[in-house]
Amino acid sequence: MELAEDWLVESLRLYQDFHAFDLSGATRVLEWVGEKGVFVAGFESSKKNEILHLILPLRLSVKENQGLFPERDFKVCHGGFSDRSVFDLKHVPDTRLLVTSGLPGCYLQVWQTGEDSDVIEALRTIDVQDREESLWPRVSVFSSAAPGILHGARLSGLRTVDIESQKITYSSGRLGLVDTRQKWAPLETLSPSPGSSGERWCADVRNKGQGPGPCIASLGSDGQLRLLDSRNLCHPVSSAQCPVSKPSPDPELLRVTWAPGLDNCLAISGFDGTVQIYDVTSWDGQESQVEPLFTHRGHIFLEGNEVDAAPLVTTHTWHPCKPRTLLSAASDASLHVWDWVDLQASS
Repeated sequence: MELAEDWLVESLRLYQDFHAFDLSGATRVLEWVGEKGVFVAGFESSKKNEILHLILPLRLSVKENQGLFPERDFKVCHGGFSDRSVFDLKHVPDTRLLVTSGLPGCYLQVWQTGEDSDVIEALRTIDVQDREESLWPRVSVFSSAAPGILHGARLSGLRTVDIESQKITYSSGRLGLVDTRQKWAPLETLSPSPGSSGERWCADVRNKGQGPGPCIASLGSDGQLRLLDSRNLCHPVSSAQCPVSKPSPDPELLRVTWAPGLDNCLAISGFDGTVQIYDVTSWDGQESQVEPLFTHRGHIFLEGNEVDAAPLVTTHTWHPCKPRTLLSAASDASLHVWDWVDLQASS
């Protein structure tokens, strides 16, 4: 209890803003809709799961602190129910469409938010080729004159499907990496971590225009964090060991994300009840342990949880426009919105 009380006092200087909310069920989906809205969805296997389009509290939608506001909670803008677990959800830019994936994983579901109602309506399903019981297709969407969905449970099964006609516009077989500066043959079966076949990995690609340096961050289930150049994925530019107490209890929840509004900052989660933020410019390029720039511990202490029994952070995401604002969700159905203070910069 003393740790929680100490954290509450310390949080007054750790955060510019901090809002905590309770969802009806835990989510591993936080998908932005513009700057003010976000989609969440449940992933339990034994019941129908809610899909909600939430609007952020007004205080978080203004550019400057303007005092108290009457609306201090999320507002439900649209809602619907899915008959299966939702492990992945993507909003199709500039449309009212969204695409979900989960288990059972033999199809994608296309939804539409109501224009004159608050309902999220199921429109159609799209069959996928991978039909293994334990796998579901990962999903990415892109906007164009004809919006498409890139999906696949394995690299060899990647396909692009037109969202309206459901026609396959691209399908892959064997994938390789070609460096046009060299005369070598394509490289195949690349591993992000040679010699660590028992580990699980996730990765994120930095947006163009965010400065020079490695563009790929790769996070292992043991806390190894590597930065890679896309032209040479076999040899990391730099690597570090994050101070995690144990390997991730659920590697499917591992997440590493580049900050869209800060140079060379990224966040990781999926090991415990925290979200850790790192400034990669402080790394010396060697595989040594590094300390986070900031650690969000609200999911551990806010509900009076014991550290050993703390919920697991299921996902996090950066605000698209507010540089130091993040959303994070945990297995106890808590949802936090927080704007952290860079104590090193302010000291």
